[in-house]
Amino acid sequence: MLTNSRRGVRAVALSTVFVGGLAAFAAAAQPQAEVLHYWTSGGEAKAAAALKADFEANGGKWTDNAVAGGAGDAAMTVLRSRVLSGDPPAAAQIKGPNIQDWAKQGALGNLNKVAAAENWDKVLPPQISSIMKYNGNYVAAPVNIHRIDWFWANPAVLAKVGATAAPKTWDEFNALAEKLKAAGITPLAHGGQAWQDATIFETVVMGLNGAAFFKKAFVDLDDATLRSADMNKVFDQMRKIRGFVDKDFPGREWNAATQMVMNGTAAMQIMGDWAKGEFLAAGKVPGKDFLCAPAPTQGGYLMNVDSFAMFNVKGDDKLAGQLLLAKLIVGEKFQETFNVYKGSIPARLGVPMDKFDACAVKSSDDLKASITAGTLVPSMAHEMATSGAVRGAILDVVTQHFNSTMSSADASKKLADGVKLAK
Repeated sequence: MLTNSRRGVRAVALSTVFVGGLAAFAAAAQPQAEVLHYWTSGGEAKAAAALKADFEANGGKWTDNAVAGGAGDAAMTVLRSRVLSGDPPAAAQIKGPNIQDWAKQGALGNLNKVAAAENWDKVLPPQISSIMKYNGNYVAAPVNIHRIDWFWANPAVLAKVGATAAPKTWDEFNALAEKLKAAGITPLAHGGQAWQDATIFETVVMGLNGAAFFKKAFVDLDDATLRSADMNKVFDQMRKIRGFVDKDFPGREWNAATQMVMNGTAAMQIMGDWAKGEFLAAGKVPGKDFLCAPAPTQGGYLMNVDSFAMFNVKGDDKLAGQLLLAKLIVGEKFQETFNVYKGSIPARLGVPMDKFDACAVKSSDDLKASITAGTLVPSMAHEMATSGAVRGAILDVVTQHFNSTMSSADASKKLADGVKLAK
């Protein structure tokens, strides 16, 4: 835990560095940054390499600390160990309430001078900038916006049962999945990991009950909503989905499930748009080799925002590295290059979309519409909606239900009880 006086010294140091000019500072100390992240698969790795290349092209020295493991759980374990041992990385990929938690502990630097010089308040949507701040101060830099609620489908496989598009309702999904299953085709590629189970679960919550229900359940943590008959219906649908995955799903990584769709051994996958990065990295063409379509979510948009927080480090070279990295991350050039590779869309407003594919353009259009309609919601499964303890309690119940004969009513009760204890 850092004292207020030490935090003040840290903020003054960063401010002095930036006011004096990053170029002048860098002349005395080459910007360096050890970057802890969990982008290790095809499209993700290309995106991380783009950030490294941009950093080094601007005179920085990048030390890569990539920790494999979907959803970043393994990376967060490494980060906690590093911070507790007094040896934090200069920058770490964290998001949502985790940013606030680290800031409360006094572990993060103040990025207000970078933010002011680069006009972050003007170029970032308020829904994004608020996540990057703690007590009104910028403590993290957003990289992108991922949409969670996507169907990814193989059109050649769908054609085998006469389908030409992804389903638009969950009833349509069930009917199509039954046809695929009867034809000997795995309807849904899935990896049996808790965060993947939760990705499907929250998508179903949105599709059956809408954004207002989602917010009450996973942002407000309303007990009655968690125990409701409408939540039972979500678990009913999850039970049906369990019958549409193959027997070898336990422990499978998400990108291996994407590969199943790519090679035609499964018809569809429900996954965030980082899955698109895998298709693109393999040279696949959207609309031809794969289909992208929003899952049924009643006009909603499930949002995940990757970001980097700058941790308290010592040394002029590391401080310069943090300032340079923060500036580049929110810069228009990087926001375009990175997100084309990653499959996501820019967190920065006004980035031209002409280099993005049709899936990204659809995502951008839907994001704007959801902001206007008030149906943009933070992902629970991907650590945007609630604390790590509450998220863990939810994931435990969702996975227990998915891998057992637990009734929907019992699952809803366990869900509410678990959230109540974890709050």
